[in-house]
Amino acid sequence: MSNKKPRPQPVPAQTIPHLVDAHTHLASCKAVDKPEVDAFVERAVAAGVEKICTVGDGVDEAELALRAAHFNDRVWAACAVHPTRAGELDDAAKARLEEMIADPRCVAVGETGLDTYWIKHSPEDTAPLEVQEEALRWHIDKAVEHGKALMIHNREADADLLRVLADAPTPKETILHCFSSPLEVAKEALDRGYVLSFAGNVTFKRNEEMRQAAALAPAGQFLIETDAPYMTPEPFRGARNEPSLIGHTALCVAEARGEDVAAVAAAVNATFDRVYGLS
Repeated sequence: MSNKKPRPQPVPAQTIPHLVDAHTHLASCKAVDKPEVDAFVERAVAAGVEKICTVGDGVDEAELALRAAHFNDRVWAACAVHPTRAGELDDAAKARLEEMIADPRCVAVGETGLDTYWIKHSPEDTAPLEVQEEALRWHIDKAVEHGKALMIHNREADADLLRVLADAPTPKETILHCFSSPLEVAKEALDRGYVLSFAGNVTFKRNEEMRQAAALAPAGQFLIETDAPYMTPEPFRGARNEPSLIGHTALCVAEARGEDVAAVAAAVNATFDRVYGLS
């Protein structure tokens, strides 16, 4: 008989009112049809989540994200082509994305950005950096044109990303999703007025610098997200993530800031509304 303890099943931290999930992937969580989307939303609402932004990483998933936003009034969408797939941004993809970005249920252009991690580790499956930059600039132009927030994916591309954002047109809001860059990058981003969005990896024991960034961000310049089904917070790391678990991340961010979690949730809720144009 094995003495190994069974891994605990992920459960909400507690019911924390006014929570939001600023970035998740319902389609990747296998929530595609209306009953599935509604089930995920119901579990999230039971944990205190009021609003969710679900994200597409390509045209097909962006279609599903937008469809989910039309299925359920608590869900909004972000639409774009992920930087690693930037080679897919042909004329047909651009035309369809423009239609999606114009939809009132699409509140952000994302996730777009730069990713050199996969260029280093799987270059044959990843768009080259110059192609990623071209796609990022196209997405920035669309965010500005449509008055939508820009949602950035950045993985090991800090200098190039800051360079592009500095010389490109300025969207109404710029969100650095799943923020995991060094503290100096956080300071620069905050000085520029960007919004840092913290996912479950802020709870990981090794990520003290990330918690310092969460403590540094002024009210109005930070969000909380799941990036589900990835980035499951402690103590359930390794299991599938979903919006109902965001309370664990909220508790960690509140502790890092030395603030009450209900106050943090309410502040993030207000930032969600402003950034995504819902207020």
